[in-house]
Amino acid sequence: MVSPQTFEALKQAAGIAGNIFAFGLFVSPIPTFRRIIRNQSTEQFSGIPYVYALLNCLICAWYGCPFISYDNLLVTTVNSVGAVFQLTYIIIFITHADKNKKFKMSGLLLAVFGLFAAIAIGSLLITDLEVRHLLIGFLSCATLISMFASPLSVMNVVIQTRSVEFMPFYLSLSTFLMSTSFLLYGVFNFDPFIYVPNGIGTILGIAQLALYFYYNNQSKQESREPLIESVA
Repeated sequence: MVSPQTFEALKQAAGIAGNIFAFGLFVSPIPTFRRIIRNQSTEQFSGIPYVYALLNCLICAWYGCPFISYDNLLVTTVNSVGAVFQLTYIIIFITHADKNKKFKMSGLLLAVFGLFAAIAIGSLLITDLEVRHLLIGFLSCATLISMFASPLSVMNVVIQTRSVEFMPFYLSLSTFLMSTSFLLYGVFNFDPFIYVPNGIGTILGIAQLALYFYYNNQSKQESREPLIESVA
């Protein structure tokens, strides 16, 4: 039988691993923003995914706080770091965007801060700790599931084009490793608001990796096929 100390150590190890693997997700947009800074233009890139990711990080970081849920500080740390990254990306985007995009993104950023402030203040006004925990837990769970589901459109593109060009391998791998780590963390902590969305994220991560290897190997096999010489 596993001792409580071993169980706690496994939980902490899973949480720390999740924090480390999440870093791979947070730094993945850096090449995009290097291009934006180099070209002094946001071109056709959209800043909306970063605004949504910021809101997700803020809500999940709030859920991990001691006055919302018990013993989930590693959830707060990873999402706090993620919020800093997303805010940095948004500021860079706004700085280099044209007037219309600048106005739209600034409005969305203010809306995110306003919505999060309303959620945070509203939850603190709830005196019943269990109700507070359930409310923020469902919100964080919903935002996490929608975030993990967002690559479904990219997976559809991969299937249609039979190319993995638009689905970076290391991004898919980081998603899978982070989701799996926090799935275990949630299981060890008996927290369905953590293990349910990350369980879904793990399944979608496996699907992404399977698609990547299938179509990547297929393209390599096609490139090795000998050319048919035409007969004059």
